[in-house]
Amino acid sequence: MATFYNKATLSYGGNVVNSNTTEAELLSGLGITKTAVTETYNAGGDVVYIVTLTNMGSTSYNALTVTDDLGAYTPIGGTEVVPLTYAAGSMMYYLGGVLQPTPTISVTDQLVIEGINLPPNSTATLVYATKANEFAPLAAGSEITNTVTSNGGVGVGEIVASATVNVVQSPELTIAKAVCPTVLNDNDRVTYTIIIQNIGNVPIVATDGVVISDVFNPALSELAVELNGVALVEGTGYTYNAVSGEFSVLDGVITVPSATYTQDPLTGTITTTPGVTILTVAGRV
Repeated sequence: MATFYNKATLSYGGNVVNSNTTEAELLSGLGITKTAVTETYNAGGDVVYIVTLTNMGSTSYNALTVTDDLGAYTPIGGTEVVPLTYAAGSMMYYLGGVLQPTPTISVTDQLVIEGINLPPNSTATLVYATKANEFAPLAAGSEITNTVTSNGGVGVGEIVASATVNVVQSPELTIAKAVCPTVLNDNDRVTYTIIIQNIGNVPIVATDGVVISDVFNPALSELAVELNGVALVEGTGYTYNAVSGEFSVLDGVITVPSATYTQDPLTGTITTTPGVTILTVAGRV
């Protein structure tokens, strides 16, 4: 729907008189919707969108242009950044449910789709994928609101639709192990260091039931175990079988903080700093 205004002018004998201004509305049968196939995103993850253009009127709309802002936003103290990257080659264009040739596509800061034609009483559907990039906010509670706009055709003006996806809220753990020294003799002491990193936006707490298990071969004696520099006691912090070398940190002992996210105010790039927990196990071989 678009509102238009009009007035008449009367000129006579060097005089000019204006009429009142009339106001009317031009009804359009053209509509647009945007839907995210999934409601969440994570770092580097895909987000697929469906854009539907519907013509319920008796007039054709030809050569429509659809523009997607790819979730553009302005961080505090920074300049506008675009958190989604269009996945080249993913565009599918359907008219009345029938796959059509790929429309003209250009991507700068926005995704621009040109050449969409809508006969009367028809529906065009655009399906395409994007990927969360280095500007996608990852802290708990973050979201990306993605807006698509069509020029609407002559006399209609712009029509707009949006879809919001929320960041996945969960821990995401990795584990790495090192040994020192790497060359030793019988009866030397050796230290194993196990590093757990959390790049997710939710911390691991005691009730999450995280357990670290290992089998030391050769088995160790005179064990000394520390978690983040604090000594663990056998029986309350860990269990160990000196014969088989089987070792396990007990349920409820391991916690890992969530990652922290820093956005550069100049570039808008988001840097992830993992939350870290370090377990060391030292003993004599």
